[in-house]
Amino acid sequence: MRGTREKDSAPARLAESAIKLKDSAVQQTDSADRRTELAADRTIFAAERAYAAWVRTGLSALAAGVGAKALLKDVVDPWLASATGSVLILFSGFCFLAGVWRELDPGAPPPRPDIRRLPPWLLVSVNGFLVLVALAALVGIWVVRA
Repeated sequence: MRGTREKDSAPARLAESAIKLKDSAVQQTDSADRRTELAADRTIFAAERAYAAWVRTGLSALAAGVGAKALLKDVVDPWLASATGSVLILFSGFCFLAGVWRELDPGAPPPRPDIRRLPPWLLVSVNGFLVLVALAALVGIWVVRA
């Protein structure tokens, strides 16, 4: 009698095991998909941090370029002070443009994230304004004699 009972319960155990295996596979797939989405979110946040670093560096270079002429006017020839300020201001313009370029063209697309990216029109307009400010500062360094 015991042999019959084992035969009857073996297919039931096998079916139950198959159901558990299927549920586990679905759960693992859902978990992997969620991890992929979270990784895409982290990628976007990392790109935004890199963009912020480009802008921060550009603003620092812009401030240093404007201040270089004033700080160096009695230390070196006026043309050298203006040239130093110009290089820093040109570098700031490069940083503003590079930040937008790196944000809008990040390379291979990540999986679809849960969060939205910054709108491209916002990046272009803000950084375009900053480039104009940098150009105005560059003109100001060479035109204004102090």
